[in-house]
Amino acid sequence: MDPIEPIHAEDGDDEDLSDDSAEDFPLFGEDDGDDDDASFERQGEVPTGTTPLEVALLTKLDDDKAQDIVLIDLKGKSPMADTMIVASGRSHRHVGALADHLLRTLKDHGLGRAKVEGLPHCDWVLIDAGDVIIHLFRPEVRVFYNIEKIWAVDSAHRTPASV
Repeated sequence: MDPIEPIHAEDGDDEDLSDDSAEDFPLFGEDDGDDDDASFERQGEVPTGTTPLEVALLTKLDDDKAQDIVLIDLKGKSPMADTMIVASGRSHRHVGALADHLLRTLKDHGLGRAKVEGLPHCDWVLIDAGDVIIHLFRPEVRVFYNIEKIWAVDSAHRTPASV
């Protein structure tokens, strides 16, 4: 078998592409550590959990670039769970990936039988892990349902009406 000859420029001059610098290719320039894309900006501080499971879930959401992560303490408000975590993904695929990664994290913590709803469509995925309930939304769906307002301490339906 004959060896493959190197590719040459058509005019007969051999171009040496080995000295191209990163400045010639802006996509491959030096990384300054800041993401210029607004969709990857953090919306605020990531809440901190009180249990190792909450910390692991919140860390995984932060690592996977979930947006608007909210931790709601349900102790004394509802007997169904101690904590609710609400977060957003940028697309159907991102929400599905977040859910998959959280399910793996739950399995690593011995909660492999968590109940999951909404995974096929990935508009709103609910993961019930017993003491922790996780809601993952696409941004438009999250705004429509606005479940944080339902569970907020200062919500209008929880405060007494002024007489």
